[in-house]
Amino acid sequence: MNQSLDLIRAIVRRVMRHIADLINRLSGSKITPSMVTITGFLAHIPIAYLVATGSLTTAAILLVVFGLFDTLDGELARLQGKASNAGMVLDASTDRMKEVLLYIGIAYYLVSTVETDNTALAAAVTVAACGGSLLVSYVKAKGETAVKDSKLTPNEINRLFQDGFLRFEIRMFVLVIGLLFGQLFIAVLFIALLSWLTAIDRLVRITRKV
Repeated sequence: MNQSLDLIRAIVRRVMRHIADLINRLSGSKITPSMVTITGFLAHIPIAYLVATGSLTTAAILLVVFGLFDTLDGELARLQGKASNAGMVLDASTDRMKEVLLYIGIAYYLVSTVETDNTALAAAVTVAACGGSLLVSYVKAKGETAVKDSKLTPNEINRLFQDGFLRFEIRMFVLVIGLLFGQLFIAVLFIALLSWLTAIDRLVRITRKV
């Protein structure tokens, strides 16, 4: 599974590298990685609104388009030699903000459309999905701090933090599928269950290494 994901990620990065090179040449290096990151974040505000108001297909398409900005900013940073810790913090922080925005839209949509008896369940599942998604990233961030002085090799650290089924890109993929097929509650329920399992699995494996 992880090998297939790594292959897909490599293909996406290759395509984004060419797009980053084109953007860089056309703009004369005036478009910076941070601009791309912030644009991708701001785009999720109307996407969340589209979800909340039931324009699910349009939201899914835009989520795919602007989701690619997560790779584009990194490739542009490498191309311009501007990769930095500040850029990494901005990228990781806006990713979490984007998820919260999306779940706000999802919660509004589900509570507005499900039967009256199920609104509480819809709200609870959405909160669980949002919380689990944030926990996956939180455990990763705290784990990186905990093992930075360990004797683990870079490859071991990478596997330690990147393994787990419901990584960020997979969560976004599940949401896109749920939006396209009008099965948003099922998608959110899936994320709620698997993101918590992913966070707990990472936590167990990291604590065994520190």
